[in-house]
Amino acid sequence: MNTMATMMQYGIIALVIILILLIVLKLNKKGFSIEANKLITYLGGKDNIINAEYNMSRFKVILRDVSKADKEAIKRLGAKGVVEVDNQLKIIFGKHSKKLKVYIEDIL
Repeated sequence: MNTMATMMQYGIIALVIILILLIVLKLNKKGFSIEANKLITYLGGKDNIINAEYNMSRFKVILRDVSKADKEAIKRLGAKGVVEVDNQLKIIFGKHSKKLKVYIEDIL
């Protein structure tokens, strides 16, 4: 009987851990969409974005009017750097660059 009770305890612990992981993953996904929406605002709105691309850790956005972009606010979102070249911004976001590109293209 002792081994049966121990196995049930392990099962309950495993279930609790799985539930916690699912909650954390769901909260992170919601937080990501909020951050991506802020990024779109900081880029001057979705009408200001012509195209979005990513390359490894960099997120490149071609804008209609670069002066509408708030580079300091983009850095506060977690960008490690923002470089302006002509009508585009190259933003270093690390591993989130691909997710940002996909999210923004869905909105556009």
